Amino acid sequence: MFHLRNISFVIAALFTLCTVAHAQSMAHAKIQTSMGDIIVELYPEQAPATVANFLEYANAGHYDRTLFHRVVKDYVIQGGGYSRLYTERNTRDPIPYEGDKGLKNERGTIAMARGDDPDSAQAQWFISLRDNERFDHRVTDLGPIYGYAVFGRVVEGMSVADVIGDVEIGEAGPFDDEVPLEQIFIQRIDPVSWPAAE
Repeated sequence: MFHLRNISFVIAALFTLCTVAHAQSMAHAKIQTSMGDIIVELYPEQAPATVANFLEYANAGHYDRTLFHRVVKDYVIQGGGYSRLYTERNTRDPIPYEGDKGLKNERGTIAMARGDDPDSAQAQWFISLRDNERFDHRVTDLGPIYGYAVFGRVVEGMSVADVIGDVEIGEAGPFDDEVPLEQIFIQRIDPVSWPAAE
């Protein structure tokens, strides 16, 4: 006989599964570029401050109409900081370093750009076009070597990232090299459900 207690258990289990599936589906963002869309899966459990920071900038419109201002073939594409006039967008305070959470800078990962200080990441990010082991956090007998905090991975549109990585580059704005000679824009970034509902 199927007891009411069993029905309650099944309903609770289904609710939990639906909640987990919803959370997983919402942990994605669409990077709309002038060359196509890139969908990234985000890792809020491993890099909570970094993901929250990225989404806050995205929701505030900070990334709208910014440039991919640094492109290195078979290496990285970097953006999220400069307007079409190569003026730097205003940023909030830096976030704490989360590059020591075990995530590797492999091909297709998205990670925060930063200065010399590990705790200096603000708005800019990059997508690795190859495995970039030297960007990984590691500890030696001399102490830690700080890397770059990975906070997600491309799950759709890596071909777009590769095309961006193959454009002609040179000098532009305040940069001596590695700037796309034909401007490539990040149109906007939005949290999305993925896979998209049929």
